[in-house]
Amino acid sequence: MATIVSSIGLRGMEGYPVQVEVQLIPSVSGVSIVGLPDASVKEAKVRVMSALFANNCHIPQKVVINLSPAEQRKNSPIFDLAIAIGVMRAANFIRYPIPSDAAFLGLLSLDGTIKPVEGMLPAILAAKKEGFKILYLPLMENFPLRQIQGLELRFVRSLNEVVQSLSGQLSYLSFKQDSSSKTSQQTETSYDKDFKHILGHEKAKRALEIAAAGGHNILMSGPPGCGKSLLAETFPSIFPPLTQDAQFEVMSIYQLAGISNESFHLAPFRNPHHSSSAVSLIGGGSYPKPGEISLSHHGVLFLDEMAEFPKRTLDMLRQPIETGKVTISRAASTVTYPAQFLLLGAMNPCPCGYLGSRYFYCTCTPKQISSYTNRVSGPIQDRMDVILSLEAVSIDKESIKYNESSEQIRKRVENARIRQYDRYSNERLNANVASEFLLKGSNLDSNQQKMVHQWQAKYNWSTRVQMKVLRIARTISDLNGDEQITNEALWEAMTMRRSIIGKNKTVVAK
Repeated sequence: MATIVSSIGLRGMEGYPVQVEVQLIPSVSGVSIVGLPDASVKEAKVRVMSALFANNCHIPQKVVINLSPAEQRKNSPIFDLAIAIGVMRAANFIRYPIPSDAAFLGLLSLDGTIKPVEGMLPAILAAKKEGFKILYLPLMENFPLRQIQGLELRFVRSLNEVVQSLSGQLSYLSFKQDSSSKTSQQTETSYDKDFKHILGHEKAKRALEIAAAGGHNILMSGPPGCGKSLLAETFPSIFPPLTQDAQFEVMSIYQLAGISNESFHLAPFRNPHHSSSAVSLIGGGSYPKPGEISLSHHGVLFLDEMAEFPKRTLDMLRQPIETGKVTISRAASTVTYPAQFLLLGAMNPCPCGYLGSRYFYCTCTPKQISSYTNRVSGPIQDRMDVILSLEAVSIDKESIKYNESSEQIRKRVENARIRQYDRYSNERLNANVASEFLLKGSNLDSNQQKMVHQWQAKYNWSTRVQMKVLRIARTISDLNGDEQITNEALWEAMTMRRSIIGKNKTVVAK
């Protein structure tokens, strides 16, 4: 009779239960693994048998291991521990039954030491979702989770500790978290830059506040040195800390990508160079990994010098911006990663950078300007909620005395987001909530509808742009604490969509 031990497999960020079936056959000794294993799983037989030999467990028989479901490709050494426990139970080295509600995760060293692998956090969350009650996993320093309601986490250092635990010889107290470990709630929020140190740009700061509150995309255009990059780098300082569910999602993505992120409680801020490839931005590879759009999930993706990015690469952002996720299909596998990010773009208005400047003369021809601005295609511009034109600020006329700090702005943003969470009964923002939920409690009166129709006719707004105006107006009303969309909020929202980059530049933020 085959011995069955449970584990968790990963397909992107989606976890699924895997049953490790072990059968010993009286024959020439050897190990066979079936169930669509990749190279890292096939190598498990060497690691597992070496670890068992180090723990005085000798298997003179043929070992057949089946990873079920057999039609799903297995591509991680996370099954090592489950395989080892299955073999030891089948060989009667473990005399106690394996709990059916227990799962085993971890990579084995040749001496039996248990080590973590990439993707431990999504595997743990998947184990809870699948209804497991006990989870054996390697002890990891600085791991954000030590206890989950409804799932007992048993942290173990070696194969011998697992055997002692199953036999009842090892106290569960050794699995508890050190009380001195910090949690995400105990970690203080700190930022390198603050809005109070930025001179002028009051309208730009207001636009960024609205964008942070509702998750709206922004495209900034202005001459060199006017402050686009500084505003963008300071932008994360007005984001409230991530909720616990958002933290788990962000940490899961970073673990799958193999990237360390100590500030997991803060909204991610990614700033890829314009020479980045489409794969690094969107994600992919022979074995798909998350790209920059997924690494900025629940945060900001800042594309500086946006017009310098390849047009084809920018157009690949269109679907993730709309759906909040990206699906990567390869011959080996098809995975889906979340990509609910705020896109913040910055670019010059023309090749020389001085179109519309009050202080410099633009030397570009209309054809050069059109060619330059067309690098950011119409569909991408159509997906930007706010199009903002900037000008240089005269510092001798500005003072930081009356500047609001990022903390003051962040409190308003946090309150506005709480209103949205309460309205939609979910952690959804005005920028990405479904249209029917947005319109349900935000109907426009006849005068407001007429106002929107007039602006739509004047600026040839698409249906998407009109909905974005309503979403921005809803966010402004949330910042002001209004239950319905006010005329002032609607007017302010419409002025943020008045211009198109390179054409009719009428909105200037100072």
